[in-house]
Amino acid sequence: MVVGLVHYVPVTAMVLVLAHFVYGMQAPQQLLSLFLFVSLGVLAFRAIGGVIGAVANSMQESQIIIQLLYFPMLFLGGATFPIALMPNWLQIVAQFIPTTYLSTGLQGILRGRETILDNLSAAGVLVLTAVVGTFLGIKLFRWEKEEKMRASAKLWLLAVMTPFFLMGVWQAHAKNNVVKGKVLARDLRRSHTLLIRDARLFVGDGAIIDRGAVLVKDGKIAEIYPGPAPDPKTLKADPIEAAGKTLMPGLIDVHVHLGAPGGFYGNAIDYGTPDKNFPRELAAYLYSGVTAVKSVGDTIDDVLRIRGMIASGEKLGAELFAVGPLFTAPGGHGTEYSANLPEQMRAVFDAQFVRLPQTPDEARQQVAELKKRGVNGIKAVLEAGSASRPFTRMDPAILRAIAEAARSEGLPILCHTGESKDIADALDAGVDGIEHGSHRDLIPEVLLARMKQKGVAYDPTLAVVEGFLAAGQGKTDLLDRSLVQQVGPPKLLESTKKMLPSQALDPMRAMFRAYPMSLDSGKQNLAAATRAGVMLVTGTDAGNPLVIHGPGIHRELQLWVEAGVAPGVALQAATHNAARLLRADDRIGLIRKGYDASLLLVDGNPLQDIAATERISMVLFKGERVARSELFEEQ
Repeated sequence: MVVGLVHYVPVTAMVLVLAHFVYGMQAPQQLLSLFLFVSLGVLAFRAIGGVIGAVANSMQESQIIIQLLYFPMLFLGGATFPIALMPNWLQIVAQFIPTTYLSTGLQGILRGRETILDNLSAAGVLVLTAVVGTFLGIKLFRWEKEEKMRASAKLWLLAVMTPFFLMGVWQAHAKNNVVKGKVLARDLRRSHTLLIRDARLFVGDGAIIDRGAVLVKDGKIAEIYPGPAPDPKTLKADPIEAAGKTLMPGLIDVHVHLGAPGGFYGNAIDYGTPDKNFPRELAAYLYSGVTAVKSVGDTIDDVLRIRGMIASGEKLGAELFAVGPLFTAPGGHGTEYSANLPEQMRAVFDAQFVRLPQTPDEARQQVAELKKRGVNGIKAVLEAGSASRPFTRMDPAILRAIAEAARSEGLPILCHTGESKDIADALDAGVDGIEHGSHRDLIPEVLLARMKQKGVAYDPTLAVVEGFLAAGQGKTDLLDRSLVQQVGPPKLLESTKKMLPSQALDPMRAMFRAYPMSLDSGKQNLAAATRAGVMLVTGTDAGNPLVIHGPGIHRELQLWVEAGVAPGVALQAATHNAARLLRADDRIGLIRKGYDASLLLVDGNPLQDIAATERISMVLFKGERVARSELFEEQ
């Protein structure tokens, strides 16, 4: 065991030095933890070897036992292949393999995120194995070579392997180590160094670099080179040729509802559950070049749980910002979704989906509670509906209390509005963003001027209006778009095309037709807001009929250009402006040194042809080159 330490510890140091100077690997930040963990591994595996030597009667016999242990440890323990690449059942089997705990612990420490204290369970198993193995090795040691061990003595090997067996049983249930393996594998993919060169750069804030290069390292934008790029070899970077292409920040959709699929299933069971649907929908956004989305009306526990899985790297999908539950009035918009549920189920759903404050004090208390939950913002609804579908309108005094509480908690507050009167009351309350604005009347210039003065963001959500109007006529042409066909669940698309024109949905189509909304009015309001200098952001209201999760933002941008908005202005709304509204503009929404390398590379020039945003060449998410064809297989 001493010889093992003397041999392997210097070898580890030599490997780290070579990795740093030859391959550019960052020097480990937790050197003490690293060498302590390596030492524990050496002692544990030497102890196992000592027991093998003690129970084997010959070199030939010991080699057989060693190989029976060595090959599973080599190929299933993460030493040769990342455990995350294995099928799920084999990842569970790997939790019974001793090297799994050594390799996952070392990876976490090497990446600088963990110390030995973060790997106490793995370290404890290694220590226990070293103690048990040493004790057994001493007890079973034979001074005379003629002394033979009974075949049953080989069962002592099971004793020294027991800590790993017990840990494997626990991990098969808890799956903590399986999740950790996925996170470490993702972290490794994000550590690659890439040089995207000869691209047109749309920086995000309106600036354009006709020809430039971006160096991506350890998930961040490390350098921006206007003009010709350095030799990738000198940067130890993998080159990505981007001539004739446009590189921009990843797109941001600030208005989505993950709890609705954007279409209709014939069987209720096909709608699935949030644990299944939300990750797939976030993967669809990433496939579509959307690297961040804001949920503005979903079951809050589900959103926060999935947000954590995306943030950790356990799941791969667009970054998720959680805004909700909806603040509305009893009988207000948002309460209708649970109206037909049994009373007990309705109470459970409403607790997750809406907040119904009766007094300003109650509103302030509810905002404070959500702040503690870790939400990214607050959304309120201020709309009376229409004659065909009336809603109870929130008392503006309650809205003011909600907005004041949100500001005091440092949370942005958004307001869903239905017409200009709602916008006026929302501005009086001091909101940060207007959702929808009005699609039934023209917004007065005085209100647009107030929005400009106060820095209030405007999200017109034209795509959902187009979807509602098409659904009211039973048309499904919006589902035939190429990107929709690529990311939409095939069963959902097929079922929606079959059901939407059917007699069964006549009442729903009639309700859509009766609801007062006009795409032309929405376009006119957007054009007027652009002229007034209002801060514009892009949201799709995805999840509503015919707005499938992922591709909607590309259609939204096209509708903006149809409304007369310049492509560059629309793209800025979908990148830098959206990041500002999310209060994440210090790390996303721009091609800027030090920012997250969440980028979109498209063929052509979307500044001349906005449809080019759909011609996706590559998506980077936090430095990881997204394998788009494999995205849905991971969910």
